Amino acid sequence: MMQALKSLFSQPKLRRFIVALRVPLTIVAIVLLVPFLKREWLLAGFVVSMAGELVQLWCFAALDKNSDLAARGPYALVRNPMYLGRFFIIGGFLLLLGQPWILLPYAVGYWLYMDSRVGREEARLRQIFGKSYARYCAQVQRFMPGLPQPGQPVAVWDWQLFRRNNGPFNLALTLAVWAAVAVWLHWRTM
Repeated sequence: MMQALKSLFSQPKLRRFIVALRVPLTIVAIVLLVPFLKREWLLAGFVVSMAGELVQLWCFAALDKNSDLAARGPYALVRNPMYLGRFFIIGGFLLLLGQPWILLPYAVGYWLYMDSRVGREEARLRQIFGKSYARYCAQVQRFMPGLPQPGQPVAVWDWQLFRRNNGPFNLALTLAVWAAVAVWLHWRTM
């Protein structure tokens, strides 16, 4: 069954559909879930989501896409930190539903998506970076953060990369959505 679910995320047509419609689908999901949000979960959800956002912003400041093997900053700790950051961003929003059990099916679904997508990305990165990527994979875990290899810089923040990777826009959008949710929750409970 798990293999069937994993193969679902490998369907090229489905992937193109989701990518093409990810913004409208997200807006529809938010609109459908808004009536069920609980104000008492606002702080917990915000903290979890912003922890994920900080990881993602750190990734933006360390990643020079397709021109350099990212093995510094968060990529010195785990090969796919941006997906972990996104997991917590979305998880924080889901906490607003006040139903922590929802996190289990979310985690399973996200794992299947992430495992499938990362598999495709790793195949592409092996073609681009060859043996250096193979060495990196042997030293850094795929999903679980670990200790960096000696000499790997962790405290990395490149403002130029941060801007080029749309870090400021991503942060502004995440904060705007949280502000809108907070205002709506406050207004609804008045």
